[in-house]
Parts: sequence; C-alpha cells; structure tokens
Amino acid sequence: MYNTIKENSTNQFNKHGILTKCPITYTLNKIGGRWKPLILYQLSEKGILRYSELKKALPSITEKMLAQHLRELEQDKLIIRNVLPVIPPHVEYSLSKSGKAIQPVLSAMASWALKHRDN
Repeated sequence: MYNTIKENSTNQFNKHGILTKCPITYTLNKIGGRWKPLILYQLSEKGILRYSELKKALPSITEKMLAQHLRELEQDKLIIRNVLPVIPPHVEYSLSKSGKAIQPVLSAMASWALKHRDN
C-alpha cells in the first residue's frame, strides 16, 4: 500500500544522473505533466491568481492535484505563494522570475504542437 522509494536503487541513481546531466530532462521534470504547464500558462496570462481562481480556470483538475502541483511549482521556485495576513487567509500565486523565464519555452512547445499534432 505504501509507495516507498529506495533511495539507493539503480533506478534512483539513473534518475539523478539524468536530471543532473541532461538539461532537457531537468526542464521537463520541472514543468512536465498534465497540469503544470496549464497552471504556469494561467499565471502568465492573468498575473496573480488565488487558489479558487486557478481552480475555476482549470475545472477538470482535482483539489488534490492542484494543491500538489502548486506545492511542487513553489518548491521548484517557478511560482511564488503569497499568504496575506487577513481573516480568512488569503493566498495568492504568481510567477517567479524563473517562472517568467520559462514562458518562451512553453510558447515554443505550443508552437511545435500546433504545427505537428495533426501529422
């Protein structure tokens, strides 16, 4: 039932090696998946968004997945989580400097997809 990761496994060793040596794999590890690019896109288009605004913009995402991806993007320093000292708590998300810098990469990926997806 538990998903434990063997830190000393060959798979983990290989994963670490690939992430540290291959910049493309490193980048895809940070922005890959179904939801991270869409979250980054929403923040790039609209600037600062609250959790509920992101949820409305991505209606198919579950609460769990949105919270998980926001945490991961914050840990990877692609977004900034700002908690305002009000009652009830008010949390806003925005792109960090690194998050803004990755936007041309996402735009290039979108352009490539539009050109090649029907092939």
